[in-house]
Amino acid sequence: MTGTLAKKTLFITGASRGIGLAIGLRAARDGANVVIAAKTETPHPKLEGTIHTAAAAIEAAGGRALPLVVDVRDEDSVRQAFARAAETFGGVDIVVNNASAISLTPTKQTEMKRFDLMHQINTRGTYMVSKYALPYLEKADNPHILMLSPPLDMAEKWFSPHLAYTMAKFGMSLCVLGLAGELRRSGIAVNALWPRTTIATAAVNNLLGGEALMRASRTPEIVADAAHALFLKPAREITGQFLIDDTFLSQNGVTDFSQYRVTAGVPLAPDFFVPDASTPPPHALD
Repeated sequence: MTGTLAKKTLFITGASRGIGLAIGLRAARDGANVVIAAKTETPHPKLEGTIHTAAAAIEAAGGRALPLVVDVRDEDSVRQAFARAAETFGGVDIVVNNASAISLTPTKQTEMKRFDLMHQINTRGTYMVSKYALPYLEKADNPHILMLSPPLDMAEKWFSPHLAYTMAKFGMSLCVLGLAGELRRSGIAVNALWPRTTIATAAVNNLLGGEALMRASRTPEIVADAAHALFLKPAREITGQFLIDDTFLSQNGVTDFSQYRVTAGVPLAPDFFVPDASTPPPHALD
């Protein structure tokens, strides 16, 4: 795909590491402005990256960075972050709701504080960030909101193992469904993007499967490239879509998916929530 995000301003939650940072870096290579809206200001003992290391990486990649300590559960924090972003860069063009909390526990083992955390960050945080983005996006030339959330596949198998987490992630996707319709006439695109396979992030390494699952994963760059392709599209022409990374990239001319493998020759591990009816592009999983 041709096109560039040069001088566009992206506001990305949870952008200090992983998929959020990868999306920022991809935009930075175009010369975009990236607002790193995340909580990690000082190094974490188990997690790589802070808003400051992310900002340095964004600048090194060719973009301009604004690192902000933002808690998506805190209304004033979110509101002030958008004001700072607009003051610094003149506006906001793209919002990426990437911040998320995960706990893969069955109901009896799910503490209510953990339930509350997931819903406050995933569903409520996504809703609130999107809400406070609207006055800025309404002034943008090609405004996009993207949720890193799954297709709304209402199958029991996605809910029964970890009900609280699934509800919180699907809450993000319900925001896509509702906001796409609500904002269609104003020309603000609202879409979801989800990976077909596990992605090599700290969450996968620390919470899901360790090194073995990391080796069976794709890199965050596959999601970043898919997001980049989406943001180049006219907002009025694509909204309310629940996109799977490799399918969307295939539709936009990508044929070599080997570049995204962490380890060549290791079978890829499927991610949660991908509907059975979603088939991968030819040779994408080879």
